[in-house]
Amino acid sequence: MLTKEALEADLQSAMRAGDDVRKRTLRMVLTAIKFSEVDRRGPLDEPALLAVIQKEVKSRRETIEEAKQANRNDLVDSTQAEIDVLQNYLPQPLTPDELETLARQVIDEVEASGPGFVGKVMKVLMPRVQGRADGKVVNVLVRNLLNEI
Repeated sequence: MLTKEALEADLQSAMRAGDDVRKRTLRMVLTAIKFSEVDRRGPLDEPALLAVIQKEVKSRRETIEEAKQANRNDLVDSTQAEIDVLQNYLPQPLTPDELETLARQVIDEVEASGPGFVGKVMKVLMPRVQGRADGKVVNVLVRNLLNEI
């Protein structure tokens, strides 16, 4: 189970080990968590912590795209190292087959009968795949499955 305390403990061990990438990355994540806690006016539960980490990964992926356009390979490498650190705290992503199986189950549950049910299916499916699949990928898959019906 992911907790803020575990992240802080990992930060301490990274500081002792002299691992600058882990130290820098965990400091940025803990700062983002603190901002989120201030916004929510309370501590974050595990799904909220995962959401913050996912947001940080997404931000870094955008940074990589921009760095590639600017031919900044040094920035690409350092940002990819940060993503690698953050990936250790996220659950294993669903395989395409697992995702499709879950989507089909939800479609059956809500008795979806066409493309007009995308919102209803997504509302049920997204909490189940939270942190394990990209929302855009899930949306495209659900739309394709519903168009087949």
